Amino acid sequence: MHVSIPFALFLVIIAGVALATQAPINAALGRSLGSPVGAAAVSFAVGFLVLLSLTLLHDGPGPFLRLGATPGWQIAGGFLGAYYVFAVLWGVPTLGVLSTMAALILGQMGAALVLDGGGLLGLQVQALSPQRIAAAVLVAAGLVLFSAGLKKMGTDLVESRRRMR
Repeated sequence: MHVSIPFALFLVIIAGVALATQAPINAALGRSLGSPVGAAAVSFAVGFLVLLSLTLLHDGPGPFLRLGATPGWQIAGGFLGAYYVFAVLWGVPTLGVLSTMAALILGQMGAALVLDGGGLLGLQVQALSPQRIAAAVLVAAGLVLFSAGLKKMGTDLVESRRRMR
């Protein structure tokens, strides 16, 4: 199935919107449950049920029957996804959604440069161009700006609370 580049970009941009929206929803769930880990488990359970249903409807049980022949390292994505949800649950209340997303994007871009440049995990090698490296550096600079703003906000908040006493 061939998908056009504009359509693929559109789908990924919408996925980015979903991630940014998922972050505060999961953080709120963590507050409601009183447990970030419990909230991450609920989030994954709901996602699991949706994906299980879609797989069974679309492909039947075949993919699950082939799981035993799958290399173990390929199943690590579930662990990494769980870590992502857990980290965001902790990050959003402290950093806010914008800084959390910027930090995520920086981590993704750094890993992507290494994975693409080395052709790791079965990927085709992608050249490390100056433009790609500059994009990661600009995201890092943005994160530094966000962090400086957070530090100032935190200092202002502490100062205003001190004055109220």
